[in-house]
Parts: sequence; structure tokens; C-alpha cells
Amino acid sequence: MRIREAAGYIGVSDDTIRRWIDHGSLTATTDSAGRKVIDGYELATFARSQATSARNPLAVGSSARNRFVGLVTDIRMDTVMAQVELQCGPFRVVSLMSSDAVADLELELGSVAVAVVKSTTVIVETPKGES
Repeated sequence: MRIREAAGYIGVSDDTIRRWIDHGSLTATTDSAGRKVIDGYELATFARSQATSARNPLAVGSSARNRFVGLVTDIRMDTVMAQVELQCGPFRVVSLMSSDAVADLELELGSVAVAVVKSTTVIVETPKGES
């Protein structure tokens, strides 16, 4: 993949990707058009090694591995149900829960919360024409 695409996928600038190439953190090759390209698997492995997340403020054991620490950015609530939106790094996570749960958790705009996802169904999609 081209440098601009690689930068977009991991949320950094083109210049950052070029610096990582110059420092030997990533390997670039040249495609048939003479452009620098990076292997997608190498980029994914590098991105995983560099990933950091906010410290989980909960002191509980859990079998769920998908935990997103973030800030509450929106709460839409009626008498029975609520929609709570979290900003977890670059990701927006939306949860539907009872209004009682919002009150019990003392959720308010700006409060820290952890979205925990445990599911046997996770849908993975790819851009059309790619595999």
C-alpha cells in the first residue's frame, strides 16, 4: 500500500511514515510505477506493537478482551432507555442501556467509562474489489 494510505490507516501523517522508513522501523519497496509502498501485514504488525490505550480504571477480572476506555460525550435518555456515546481514542462507541443503568453508573458528560464488548458475532468488511 502507498505511504498516504498507510498513514491514514494508522492515524499518522505521511511524514511520520517516511520517518519510520528512514529509521528502519518500516520497510518500503518500490512498486511498478516507482512509488514507495509498504506491505500491509508489516504495517499491521508495526501498528499493533505501537498501540497504546488508556489505563483501564476498573479493577475487575473479565473474560472480555475488547475493552475501550473513553469519555462520555453524549447521553440521550427517556424514562426507560438511554443511548450513551463514548469517545475512546479515535473510536466512537455507542451503547444502549436502561436509564436506571445510567443513574446507577453515575454517567454524565465527560465522565470516564469503559466499553466492554464480548460477542460471538463481529462483522468484518473489506473495500469492494479487495480481499
